[in-house]
Amino acid sequence: MIQKGDSITFPEEVPQDVKYAEGAVRKITVNAYERNPTARKLCVKYQGVTCKVCKFNFKETYGKIGRGFIHVHHISDLAKAPRNHQVDPKKDLVPVCPNCHAMLHSEKPALSVQKLRSILNKKRAN
Repeated sequence: MIQKGDSITFPEEVPQDVKYAEGAVRKITVNAYERNPTARKLCVKYQGVTCKVCKFNFKETYGKIGRGFIHVHHISDLAKAPRNHQVDPKKDLVPVCPNCHAMLHSEKPALSVQKLRSILNKKRAN
């Protein structure tokens, strides 16, 4: 059952033989902000590769293919920072898994790591 507003759709009401086109090419323009690979490496060196929100560790879950995999989140919005600003890998960056990274950026401004951890812990407690 899918509920959208006051409308409810049951599985048997969804067309079964409908196909959808994907893969069309379109041009987009975005600003890409450079990341310093050394700052990222130092963040991981200092803080490890376990997500600071949910405690997920890719190597523990996936074995050797997950070794060293983690996203690094800028605590302060990089898009709002002055150009070529200095980043402290211990204070300004934090390792997070891709899911938590997406959730941090699900609101504007981005959620803090502490706020997202609190949300997650409340859900886990229920």
